[in-house]
Formats: sequence, structure tokens, C-alpha cells
Amino acid sequence: MYVESVPNRNSPPAILLRESRREGRKIHKRTLANLSSWPAAQVDSLRRVLSGELLLPAGQPMQITRSLPHGHVAAVLGTIHRIGLDKQIDSSASPQRKLVLALIAARILEPCSKLATARGLEPQTASSSLAETLQLSTLSEDDLYAAMDWLLERQQRIEKRLAAQHLAEGTVVLYDISSTYFEGRHCPLAKLGHSRDERPGNLQIVFGLLTNATGCPVAVEVFEGNTSDPRTVAEQVKKLRERFRLRELILVGDRGMLTSARIREDLESVDGLEWITALRAPQIQKLASDGVLQLSLFDQQNLAEITHPDYPGERLIACRNPLLAAERARKREELLVATEAALKQVQAATQRAKRALRGQAAMGLRVGRVLGRYKMAKHFAFSIEEDRFHYQRRQQEIQAEAALDGIYVIRTSVPVTTISAEQTVRYYKDLSVVERAFRSFKNVDLKVRPR
Repeated sequence: MYVESVPNRNSPPAILLRESRREGRKIHKRTLANLSSWPAAQVDSLRRVLSGELLLPAGQPMQITRSLPHGHVAAVLGTIHRIGLDKQIDSSASPQRKLVLALIAARILEPCSKLATARGLEPQTASSSLAETLQLSTLSEDDLYAAMDWLLERQQRIEKRLAAQHLAEGTVVLYDISSTYFEGRHCPLAKLGHSRDERPGNLQIVFGLLTNATGCPVAVEVFEGNTSDPRTVAEQVKKLRERFRLRELILVGDRGMLTSARIREDLESVDGLEWITALRAPQIQKLASDGVLQLSLFDQQNLAEITHPDYPGERLIACRNPLLAAERARKREELLVATEAALKQVQAATQRAKRALRGQAAMGLRVGRVLGRYKMAKHFAFSIEEDRFHYQRRQQEIQAEAALDGIYVIRTSVPVTTISAEQTVRYYKDLSVVERAFRSFKNVDLKVRPR
């Protein structure tokens, strides 16, 4: 963009604000405004500004001593206001709501600890225009923690508003849980438990997420770190029925969540509550051994409905994924080969000339370490004696498992008149959107544990 003076025969020249662009060897100009009526001093000031020279009113050159990034702040806060998140948090403006909005925006823009967030909002150490845009004065990390306490008191009210907006009678609700490790000793929820981050030595915190069918989060709840997946289901059913007042709904959970015991104890007795889950591997193997699940079912298509007396009044939808079958076969063979290589080292240790490995206890410890690493104990037969160790593959069991590669069975109480088999399978696969939300929480965007 530049100012150009264009001769105008016997009249004063036209002063035009223009921009230009090059296409190949040609330069194309476009006039943005006619500045002919401007005073000469004003036109000269604009020309100097466009050339990169910033001026004070008195004409003195201005030096930039500090500049705060603003574009990303405007985009995040604009989105928050557009979707009405500020009104969902609290209908009236308040200092606490401003702090909560600052926490949300900072978590999106640059996830970090509360101490680092407070520094990024301080006027002297601000990393963006966030605090200035929200008109926040000097604050500390204690103010941010107080704002989180204020927000926690409103959690149920906020979730109820979100449920009213995104859930309705007869709706599909997706539910899954994840966990993260905790460093410290003063959180009452942090317990030793199963680590999904491969940090078993750390205390854990478990959190569950409820979303609608499209993956829009509605409610989140935190549990003690040693809470198993199925034990969180009852609280979610209570929340959906009592707090959100949904009389009819379809709850979708994975095979480790909605187990037979949970279905029997927490779901079957609730009127209007239907569910969708999947069978675990031993249950699928029993269907195959009973002759109900046969590979010929998939000759024409990769989906078939079956029945079994162990699941009265329920629908079983058998599916086969060829890509998943190939992947499982590849992974199994790699694990078998790795296990054999490690077991061969144990066997060689029992046969070496010096300091040979001896004793059933010592051999069993080494073998157990290998099996614990590769999880392939079911596919090997062992013979451990005082001075020798022998192993071999259980080829028959391996072939039986391989025959079911890529096959999974959806289990549901939803009648066929309500949703088709194809739609039932699709709802179960939609649990992947909850897993994607967890990835966003933990790794990609929000970083529940910022480094």
C-alpha cells in the first residue's frame, strides 16, 4: 500500500491511496481511496507511516519499546463470546468470570502452570494482550486458584446448561475415561493405579467424559486414581437421570466399561436406559466354540446379526474388519518372535559353561519378566526344571486366535426397530471422538499436565 500522485493536466494532481501486485511480468494497480482533499501535511504523514516511519503528533519519530501479540487473543476470546461460553459460565460479568475466561484462553493459547499463567498475565511480564483485553489488573497464582474454586462451585450448573443445549430425550450419550499421573502428595484423589501414560510408579487421577453423539463435551468428573473403569458407570447413569433429567437415552461405552456385571447391576434395572457396548475376546471365543460365530457369516458382507442364549433379549452384531485382521496378525507375529528371542536367551543362560542359570525360582523369575513385557504367556508352553528350561509355541491356540482376527461383536439392548445394525456399529465406533477429545486434553491442545 502506498500514496501516489497522478498528474491531472491543468488541474492539481490526484492524490491516490493504492496497492499493487505482480502477476508474471505485469504489475496491476488498484485504487483504494482518493486523498486529493487531504491537506498536504496529512498526506505526507500517511506516506511516511506507510513507508515504516511511525510518528508522534509533534512529528518526532516514535520508538517501539514493547509490543504484545494480540491476534490469537482476539481469535480465542471472539470464539468464546460467539459460542456463548462466557454466559454459560455465569450470566453476569464479574472479576471471577474474567479470571476464568483468562484461564481458558491461556490454556488454549499457551498451556502452562498456574504460576506461569499468572506471570503471563502480569503487566510487567505479559506475553500477550490477554490481560489488557479482559481489563485484568495485577494478580497472582492464588487469584487463579481462587477463580478455579469459584468455577468448581458452578460446575453442576454449567453442565446442566450444556446438557439442556446438547442432549435431548432418546439421545445417544458417549462415555469413556482416561487418566494422568500426578506428582505430589497432597491431592486426596491421587492414588496408585493403572497408568495409561506408562508411569506406574506415579500416583494417578482418573477422569471421565460424557459427550453427545458428535463428541461435544457435556460433563466431566474426576475419580480416585485406583478407580476401575466399570465402577464409574453408576455415577454417570445417576447424573444423566437425576441431574440432566433424561428419561430415555442410549449409553455407549467400550467393552472394558460396560461389562456384564455393570449391565446387570447398574443398567438393566433403569427404565428407558438402553446401551451399546462390545464383547471381550473370551466372550467372542466362546461364541466361536459354540458354533454361533462362524467365518462363513462374512462371505457376503462384513456384518451379521447373531443370537446366543447367554445374551437373552439382546442383539449381537458380528463385524469383521480386514485391515484390523492384518494388523493384529502382524503384531502377534512380531510379539511372538520377540518373546522367543528373549526366551532363547534364558535357555542359553541355563546351558552356558560358566555361572549357568540354575534353580526353578531363578528361571521362573527370568521367564516371568519376559512374559510380563510381551504379554504372550498364553501362546507358549513351558517346562522349568532345576538345570534346564524348555519352551514351545502353542500352535493350536495361536491358530484359533488368528481365526478371529479382525472380528468384533457389538452387544446392545437397543431394539432393531429403533436403530439398525449398521447404525449401532457406527455409534460404537463414535467412541473414537471421545478418545480424540482425551488426546486434545492430554497431549495436543490443552495439556492437562503442562511441561
